[in-house]
Amino acid sequence: MKPLRHLLSSLLIALIVAMAAGSVVEKFHGNEYALNHVYGSWWFVALWALLAIGMLVMMITRKSWQRPVICALHSSVLLILLGALLTMTTGQHGEMTLAPGKPVSSFSIEKHGDTHDARLPFSLTLDRFEVETYPGTRTPMDFVSYLQISDNGTVSDAKISMNNILKHRHYRFYQSDYDEEGNSVLSVAHDPWGVGVTYAGYILLFIALIGLFVERNGQFRTLLRNTAGKAAALLVLVTLCAALPARAADKPSVLPRESADKMGQMYVMYKGRVCPLQTLAKDFTTKLYGSARYKGYTPEQVFSGWLFYTDEWQNEPTPRIERDLKRNKIREAEEKKQIINMLQNTQLLKTFPHADSTGQVTWYSQNDELPLDIPDDEYLFIRKQMSLCKEYAVTGNFDELNEVFEKTKIYQEKHALGQVQSKVQYRAERLYNRLSAGRWLAMVTITLGLICFAMALICLGKGRKLYKPVRIIAIIWVSLLCLFLAAVFILRWIAGGHVPMAGSFDSMNLLALSICIITLLMSRKYEMALPAGLMMIGFVLLVQMMGGSNPPITHLMPVLSSPLLSLHVTVIMIAYALLFFVMLNGISAVIVRFTQPSNTQYLERLRDISTIMLYPAVALLAAGIFIGAVWANISWGNYWSWDPKEVWALITLLVYTAPLHSSLWKSFQKPMFFHIYGIIAFLSVLITYFGVNFLLGGMHSYNS
Repeated sequence: MKPLRHLLSSLLIALIVAMAAGSVVEKFHGNEYALNHVYGSWWFVALWALLAIGMLVMMITRKSWQRPVICALHSSVLLILLGALLTMTTGQHGEMTLAPGKPVSSFSIEKHGDTHDARLPFSLTLDRFEVETYPGTRTPMDFVSYLQISDNGTVSDAKISMNNILKHRHYRFYQSDYDEEGNSVLSVAHDPWGVGVTYAGYILLFIALIGLFVERNGQFRTLLRNTAGKAAALLVLVTLCAALPARAADKPSVLPRESADKMGQMYVMYKGRVCPLQTLAKDFTTKLYGSARYKGYTPEQVFSGWLFYTDEWQNEPTPRIERDLKRNKIREAEEKKQIINMLQNTQLLKTFPHADSTGQVTWYSQNDELPLDIPDDEYLFIRKQMSLCKEYAVTGNFDELNEVFEKTKIYQEKHALGQVQSKVQYRAERLYNRLSAGRWLAMVTITLGLICFAMALICLGKGRKLYKPVRIIAIIWVSLLCLFLAAVFILRWIAGGHVPMAGSFDSMNLLALSICIITLLMSRKYEMALPAGLMMIGFVLLVQMMGGSNPPITHLMPVLSSPLLSLHVTVIMIAYALLFFVMLNGISAVIVRFTQPSNTQYLERLRDISTIMLYPAVALLAAGIFIGAVWANISWGNYWSWDPKEVWALITLLVYTAPLHSSLWKSFQKPMFFHIYGIIAFLSVLITYFGVNFLLGGMHSYNS
């Protein structure tokens, strides 16, 4: 048994090192090179094969069939590996281009730099290709190919779009691309054996994961019974400072708040969607000043200042531009100056809708070239509206100005032919725009967490629970944060028309919300959950705010419009939150080890609590990875592409699976080894989320 354990350990370490190295190789040489020289190499396949054989031998020697849940869990892994091998050896993945009216019965396959054609037992003919757009915009909502399938004299119609694949005789076709000539590019997958075996492995894995939590005499339920009602320790020391912006004494002119708000209620075509002008104003202000407010002014007031009182605002410092120039970021500084110029010449203000004879609505700014068929009264209104507004603003005739804004909105709703947001979406977006919290929210949360932690240490030394007033304040603050983050999530969902999980801001918001919920649930039994949760929430909010406070709502890319994406991101974020608590538990154990060397019982309780959290964390991480694989297979025809994000998610799963095998690797039964491992292991989470996004790149990375 001992040599087998050493062999499995060596293989696991070798695989982790190889995958990590492969992600770096891909960064410098590209995905194709990494696939050919690392992930598709004979030695990499051999490592996985040896690991599978080692697992099978271990299952036999340890008689795992006596525990059906454990047997099913390891069998699912073997099935998934077998499915991957079948996909690699028998599967075909390629591409085909369809021109309207021309039947095609082959597709091209590129492998190791060579390209060859593979025959189809039927032919496809493209009738037409369409780009469906969001109502009232030119932003793509979906790409659709209408086809005819000719098979043995039988002709049938078919439709392919994003997340809507065509299956025919074990071949799967996915909408991949298109060109300006109206040709449609399809991805083709033929993998009759690999996908079926892999999906069987996924199903068995989900069943086994559920079994881990309901198995009567399993480790999870045993630990849960033994630790119920006992205190736990969760801790992190975060020392972060935030510079407070200087406040100038003199303020440039702006519209009164009521008039600025009236202006913000108008619609504008911005970033491919029709939204309240308030959204554009908030984004404009944040871009220039790093915050949605400046000198106590609302975003609409700042926006109106640059629009109507240009001379005064041009003399006003613009911190973001000055910072970019000091850092030699000329391009970023010029971009911000260009935004100001676009506002002043009204290019940003596409506020006038006009429908052509086909009912297609286009939004124009005052100085755009207008269509020839536009009526004279509309033409005059578009050309004169902004000049009239500026005249009223400069002369202080704000009642008349408010009336122009109101009439403009009525004009917009009339000429947009209903292609604007619903009232519920409109109100949700305006309310969301007012929820810009700023960096102070993160700093207050971190500070409160540090205070709670100091109090918890004092109470721990006295052998008592956290002081009741401190506990009540912490619970109230976490509850308020939970409500705030949930409101941001729900409002972005309503306003955007899709679950907000596709960008870094949304994922960090969901992570912070998950931590809030976990903190509240754990605080009843584990005293240190409150200080640890507060500091972790504060850190996540700080990272979120540094990436851009409350970004504008945008349409989703067509491929992201899938419920599987929402489920994938949700379970992954909850898993990360639990793993963060395991890491904090480890730091707490190290401090206790040095401050109270004789308190070994406390260290053991910490280990047990961390193990309890590891079970759902690893289960959710595994579920999230394989839900993502199913989503990728539905969208692109390939459930695993060895993208850096996928690679590091798999590395993280393997790293955190090891401590759950304490009966196999005895070192994890030692509390301090377990805790130190938990601290170091969290580096894989940091690399998976931040390292891939900002350093390694890949199709999963996002920076906004």
